[in-house]
Amino acid sequence: MSTSSPSENLVPSAFHADVKQVIDIKSYDSSDQDANRISTPSINRDEPLVTRRELWSYYLYSNGGNGVGLGYTQTLFQGLATAAGYDPVAGPGSSCLADAASGQCVVPWGSSTKSVSSVVLTANGVSFAIMMVMLTTIGSAADYGTFGRWLLFAITVVCWAAQYACMALTTPNRWVLAMVLYIIGFVSYSVTLVFYGALFPRLARNTPHTRQLRQKYENGEIAPEVYEQEESLEKNRITDIFTVHSNVGFVTTLLLNLSLLLPMANNPKVDNYVVVVSNTYWVVLGIWWCEYTLAGLSRPPVDEPQVVFQEPRPGPELPKGEHYLTIGWKQIWAALKTYKHLPYTFVYLFSYFLLADGLNTTGILVAICQNDKFSFSFLQYTYLGLSQAITSTISTLAFWYIQRYWKISTKKMFVVTNVVTILIPLWGMIGIWTETLGFHNVWEFWAYNVMFGLFQAPYYAYSLTMMAELSPPGFDNMFFGLFGLSNRASSMVGPNVIQVIIDKTGNNWQGFPFLFALCTAASLVIWFGVDVTKGRRDAVRWAAQQRRHTQ
Repeated sequence: MSTSSPSENLVPSAFHADVKQVIDIKSYDSSDQDANRISTPSINRDEPLVTRRELWSYYLYSNGGNGVGLGYTQTLFQGLATAAGYDPVAGPGSSCLADAASGQCVVPWGSSTKSVSSVVLTANGVSFAIMMVMLTTIGSAADYGTFGRWLLFAITVVCWAAQYACMALTTPNRWVLAMVLYIIGFVSYSVTLVFYGALFPRLARNTPHTRQLRQKYENGEIAPEVYEQEESLEKNRITDIFTVHSNVGFVTTLLLNLSLLLPMANNPKVDNYVVVVSNTYWVVLGIWWCEYTLAGLSRPPVDEPQVVFQEPRPGPELPKGEHYLTIGWKQIWAALKTYKHLPYTFVYLFSYFLLADGLNTTGILVAICQNDKFSFSFLQYTYLGLSQAITSTISTLAFWYIQRYWKISTKKMFVVTNVVTILIPLWGMIGIWTETLGFHNVWEFWAYNVMFGLFQAPYYAYSLTMMAELSPPGFDNMFFGLFGLSNRASSMVGPNVIQVIIDKTGNNWQGFPFLFALCTAASLVIWFGVDVTKGRRDAVRWAAQQRRHTQ
């Protein structure tokens, strides 16, 4: 174990300045080094400074990709399936939408039938399984060359195409097509969030403010603890601004949709038009990011005007003999072997796997109950969405102000949001025993959307920052790929468990106890088992060790 002074710890100049925080780099034995060695380059400290135009191109993409269209697609899918199904109590030929309907609804499923709620959960389970395969296969590959940029661009285009294809969903007998388009849209949108989120740490490390802090740190003007805290706040600032832009886009899109839903209430295709408008809003704003993605590989010389916003930030070349479709599995396997050197990173990934599974499935289950309550009304969904979007914007700014003013750690802010994460399925459990409370009343869905906006928007922002804090510098896509696996692909478990429970009981509310237990257990592990400060230093130390092997 090194006991030399900081000035005696020589770190190659190509390393990121974060690595200079490493005073105590453990010497692992050679076999351990070989087992855990991952081929990735050092972070280039000469990487271009993040410009305001570059940040705004990302902000606009986030503003457009606010997820409104995906929510409408689920409502459209569930509504068509319900219209195509029948009441199992009344028998085939009956309508699930009849005034005398029992409240249950099934559709043909193979040689048998399946409840519509279970079909929706199955579609989500399939989606998460596909995400798992995608993220494990190509997640780490995004760290190399310009593959990550092109990958995000291609997946974005697929998502746009799936949303526009929803114009074909006009009759109940197309509910299977609706399911397919929902899965394609859900998978592609979720994957864009993962690779988009992986960009945050890199951008935060290269803002003018962070560069100034780094210079002060290297000159000995500020202590390592101060640098760590200020860089952490900068990461929070970036993620919070992205979250605010997403919520502003959420509000704007919903208001645009009202301009269709109100005057065209009697038009049978108005719901399809709404999906198209939501998607077009994303295309119009996201095209600025896509423009510099397409043009980024053929930038003009430095003495000519720049017509794109992105600065060149390519990763290293793919190692000789490796392939984009296989290197991800190799690196993930190697990364998993490093758990004893990155204990807090992997404890967070595991516990967040459970937490995200619980929260995502809770959201799906509440949405199913909400759609049933409001008869799949796009107009009501829009009103409820506005309440959530407005409170999300306010809460994200408020949480950031509170954190910045009192210098509160990211973890403490994240813990506050976790409390509400637990309370949502707990409230749903009440609905098992009574119809007075527990997501049976209109006012409860209004309260849910307001509370979700107030606490869950900051939850997503802080969960990203937590991952950014615990990710080794220069390995962002690899670990954000694992994070995406925990966040998105984890929920192939919850929906499948819940759909079995619903199939056996015929009661949507019976799924909430499992989700409450899942969220509670995961939150307790994060609260008491993750030390962000130690985890961040372990990550920097591990990154330095890995890069030494590649020199």
